[in-house]
Amino acid sequence: MTDLTQPFHVGSLIDYSTLSSYADSKAESVQHPKGKLTARERIALLCDEGSFIEHGRFFGGDPAQGFLGSAAVTGFGSVAGRPVAVYAQDFSVKGGTLGRVEGEKITSLINSAIEQGVPCFSLLDSGGARIQEGVGGLAMYGRIFRASCRASGYIPQISLILGPCAGGAVYSPALTDFVIMTERNSHMFITGPDVVRAVTGEEVSLDDLGGAKMHGAVSGVAHYLAQDERDALDYARSLLSYLPQNCNSKQDPYTYIPPYQDEESARNVGEFVPQDSRIPYDVTEVIKALVDHGEFVETHEHWAKSAVTGFSCIDGRPIGIVANQPLHNAGTLDVESSEKIARFVRCCDAFGLPVVTLVDVPGYLPGVEQERAGIIRRGAKVIHAYGNSTVPLITIITRKAYGGAYIVMGSKGIGADRTYAWPKAEIAVMGAEGAVQILKKRDLESAPKEHRAAIAQKLSKEYAAQHINPNLSVQMGELDGVISPSETRSAITTALSQLTTKNRKDGRLKYHSNSPL
Repeated sequence: MTDLTQPFHVGSLIDYSTLSSYADSKAESVQHPKGKLTARERIALLCDEGSFIEHGRFFGGDPAQGFLGSAAVTGFGSVAGRPVAVYAQDFSVKGGTLGRVEGEKITSLINSAIEQGVPCFSLLDSGGARIQEGVGGLAMYGRIFRASCRASGYIPQISLILGPCAGGAVYSPALTDFVIMTERNSHMFITGPDVVRAVTGEEVSLDDLGGAKMHGAVSGVAHYLAQDERDALDYARSLLSYLPQNCNSKQDPYTYIPPYQDEESARNVGEFVPQDSRIPYDVTEVIKALVDHGEFVETHEHWAKSAVTGFSCIDGRPIGIVANQPLHNAGTLDVESSEKIARFVRCCDAFGLPVVTLVDVPGYLPGVEQERAGIIRRGAKVIHAYGNSTVPLITIITRKAYGGAYIVMGSKGIGADRTYAWPKAEIAVMGAEGAVQILKKRDLESAPKEHRAAIAQKLSKEYAAQHINPNLSVQMGELDGVISPSETRSAITTALSQLTTKNRKDGRLKYHSNSPL
């Protein structure tokens, strides 16, 4: 073992400056050949230049034994001038494994972030629990989990997976608000390929078992799939720009002077939506036409694609946006899109962000597979999310809203503050064609076969005129108005301005609701 006592001692004191340089050099030699940054390099990219102050760098270290400190870097810095807490696992020290010292440092940091009411970032790159410490090291995960649960809904928590994250360690990022993974190097799984092979006989690669693409598109664990570490850190900074310091603080709107391009896009937003409700289109183009500077930070882009969620600003105010995506399964609600929407709405509600919902939904996705997957239980999560929201809710029905899906997608009945529809929007229990097949079944069966199609078409038009016209919903008080597509942005802007003083206090006497998890 290298004797570190001589070069790092000055008289009777340890030369910590030289020791730090040595540790940094060692970390670079471990990480850089793998195409990975060191823990401190990652923090430097995340935080404003020179703002990070590390706490307890050599806590738990013993230079005489060649141990230069713990495998966790913790401290406070700033992102875009806003105070934040950050911890990063250092893979160059004992593989980034977690022991008692690392657990104490991380738990202390999260608790301090709660006390100070600041967001907390975790940069994860670890081999898991430190086997040499046995249950003592393992128990520290429980303390980290508890601290993260305390922080949940109070301060934003953002996790970046920048290396391995295995075993019980995966539940630490799973408890946070957002999980970001990189295409290379990052992996998350409960048990690795070797254990899977030994227990089940299945052959699976690291990437197929727990890679970023799998978690971004299949499991839904990852909110963003980054090209590399720098992209991941940039996305984390972007996310924070839409979130407050904590649930009790408000983000002041930035000064927004609408450029000509934004005004023109808002006027022409209707051009992105085909009048024929059966023709698909990309709803993200509609979103970008309505928001400030066309900037939309999407979450879960590759998972549950029949729904779109993400953050934008309108008139300088940060908002969350939920929309059905007609490009995928006609924008239907299924088990995955229901959970995607519910989780996002709950996050916005926790941190006081208004939710704007763009509705174009034919209903819940039918089928045996969906029923067996729990569409009743999991679909109810959308109801619970919207029904318990206290933030301003603004809903625009662009083309169609049928059946139960109409109700749950931010309808007036579920609690929306403002609801509008475009002139040709279809709002009903079901589409005209389906309704006619049920209501006029005998008439159609008694008609000659060669005339049935024409009769069905005629009856469908009559039914649509009588029951699907959005003006009927206005008369019943379920819509606040029918607006032209060009008025959409101004309607949302006005509503956001009027709802800034909405009372969010919940006077119900209970510990919390029992959501359909």
